[in-house]
Amino acid sequence: MCTAGWTYHHASNQMHEMQINCSPCGLSLIFTWNNIASLDLSSDGDSTPAAAAMAGSAHLLGFSDEILLHILSHVPSTDLVVNVRHTCRKLAELCLDKSLTHTVLLEKDYEAREDQVKQLLKETGREIQQLSMAGCYWLSGSAIEHVARCRSLVKLNLSGCQLTSLRLSKMLSALQQLRSLAIDVSPGFDAGQLSSECKATLSRVRELRQTLFTPSYGVVPCCASLEKLLLYFEILDRTREGAILSGQLFVGQSNVPHYQNLRVFYARLAPGYINQEVVRLYLAVLSDRTPENLHAFLISVPGSFAESGATRNLLDSMARNVVLDALQLPKSWLNGSALLQHMKFSNPFYFSFSRCTLSGSQLIQHILNGGKDLRSLAGLNLSGCAHCLSPDALLRRAEDDIDRGILETLVAACCNLRHLNLSAAHHHSSEGPGRHLCQLLARLCHLRSLSLPVCSVADSAPRADRKPAQPAMHAVPCGFGKKVRIGVQACPSPFSGQAGPQPSSVFWSLLKSLPFLERLELIGSNFSSAMPRNEPAIRNSLPPCSRAQSVGDTEVAAIGQLAFLRHLTLAQLPSILTGSGLVSIGLQCQQLQSLSLANLGLMGKVVYMSALSDMLKHCKRLKDLRLEQPYFSANAQFFQALSQCSALQRLCLVSRSGTLQPEAVLAFMARCLHVVVCHMFTGESLATCKSLQQTLLRSFQAERPALNVVIFPLLHEGLTDVIRDVPMVHLDEITLFKSRVAEEPPNLWW
Repeated sequence: MCTAGWTYHHASNQMHEMQINCSPCGLSLIFTWNNIASLDLSSDGDSTPAAAAMAGSAHLLGFSDEILLHILSHVPSTDLVVNVRHTCRKLAELCLDKSLTHTVLLEKDYEAREDQVKQLLKETGREIQQLSMAGCYWLSGSAIEHVARCRSLVKLNLSGCQLTSLRLSKMLSALQQLRSLAIDVSPGFDAGQLSSECKATLSRVRELRQTLFTPSYGVVPCCASLEKLLLYFEILDRTREGAILSGQLFVGQSNVPHYQNLRVFYARLAPGYINQEVVRLYLAVLSDRTPENLHAFLISVPGSFAESGATRNLLDSMARNVVLDALQLPKSWLNGSALLQHMKFSNPFYFSFSRCTLSGSQLIQHILNGGKDLRSLAGLNLSGCAHCLSPDALLRRAEDDIDRGILETLVAACCNLRHLNLSAAHHHSSEGPGRHLCQLLARLCHLRSLSLPVCSVADSAPRADRKPAQPAMHAVPCGFGKKVRIGVQACPSPFSGQAGPQPSSVFWSLLKSLPFLERLELIGSNFSSAMPRNEPAIRNSLPPCSRAQSVGDTEVAAIGQLAFLRHLTLAQLPSILTGSGLVSIGLQCQQLQSLSLANLGLMGKVVYMSALSDMLKHCKRLKDLRLEQPYFSANAQFFQALSQCSALQRLCLVSRSGTLQPEAVLAFMARCLHVVVCHMFTGESLATCKSLQQTLLRSFQAERPALNVVIFPLLHEGLTDVIRDVPMVHLDEITLFKSRVAEEPPNLWW
């Protein structure tokens, strides 16, 4: 029996039904807790005919303990304790097995209620050594306090949870074995309220992940044994009342962070000057004395981040004293400097040069060490590096072809790459066999995630003698237009008259060579989302690259080859005529869990809705859908199709001048019982949006404690204030658009 790829679905609390799906072999097992109990209780004596019939059809308890434990490992921990454990004696014993209680992951368990979490921690707390409650924003502080019962905890993740300094102090005072901690530092946090017992625990913590929503050192000064420090700066420049915040921190002897044992330093900044001010204070200590064992140094900053005397001293010290295996620096620190040629690397596993003016010659000489073996490299982020595949950054124009030799050197040196990001740049290939970017990338057979600009997968440059593709005669302007029956494919196949995808397509050949790809992004070189972070919505967008006109429905259909694809992003594909390629993806990519579509087809028209409706009925494992399209009509037809995605949890719709039907939204939410995020930013009036949001919360909040609803006009001046209240887990993962391939080093946090 196959034991890989199992997924769990709790159909309803009333039925106590469990559905286990095996991805590779397509097997689906459905049981109810009551039937399981009957099976077990009748096994000691003569079984009734009904029980015998159930036993013949279910066979669940006939599996070995090893297989049962593997199946149960995919059941949420709260369900194991509240439901499964009480069905029969055998499962009661297995549910408390150390393999299931050693690590408890509650993150994204949106159906976990407070009483269930409290019961879980009460009954299994002594056995838990790793606990993640990341993103459990709906749980109250009193529920979080029950973590103190888990006295054997070694790793604890409370990112996104409601946490005060007093509550943290009480909790950590009881967790003397703790070595890894993730928390948020919110306004009002006061390190002076931490008890001596709490500080003693923190002094033994080796790994700390800290998300800052206010200027503060947080608990960093208390962590004298830090080896890994991850900092996420999410501080807004102004308070809700409009007051300007200061990034100055009180620095005293007790406030200075301890970096002497640091091996990994990572900082990710949201837009805003205050985040830059605060991170400089963290870096100032590093510049005084660079840790000798530092091997990963990563700073992710949107926009420019000017160098200072302290940062220059830090970089000079790093060049002299440390050997790195992971590096990411702000573009302003690298552009025009000779820093890279002085840095020393040993078996690097991750590089990010996003948005840097890095030429192909610099890439080969200073990063790839002249093309020598870099088989250790697992992740490479070159997004926005317009010149990284050309020998000279100064002479290259956007429309120029890439240098085949540079890409060949990259592919040969980094043959074990698993994550590669080449988006946000124009990478055009020249004519000729074996010269195309897709043909060269096909050699990277270990890739699991890939992000490419749309123009890079075009077969060749557009020629004057080649007629442009004409829009389909049945293209529908400004919404749905003509009614289309749900479930009936009304659009022609992209491979009409052919046995399958065109084998001459370089993109088709690339995907055929990467059968185990799990994440794919095709993003237009000039694409920018209409809803950026901490800024008003963008009203105008740049036109797509001319070569992107050659990429349409046929290329999208080729994605259907990826049987293991879980995450797909398609943005700014102007030549989508019917969206028929989406149907192929829905039919064949049965593992698809997240889908992000933006600006497909001609602007001002939504021509792919019939195909999208047909696609959605096949997406039974889809959990996240993000749709960004001007003039989108979110009507009953769309929501009826979306209702067929039975596993859907999060929906985000961004549509300039778009419309929605409140009754259709309500009906959709009533049918899709697992949806906990409903974000819609359209052209509707503020009154309409507020009324719908209040109705949704009033109707579904009680039964869905994690429900987060934001309905708001996209171009309203108050959008930024509304966005700040969205839980970070949703804002970062679905509300805002961004490329996620090689965004961070692999396995940065457990």
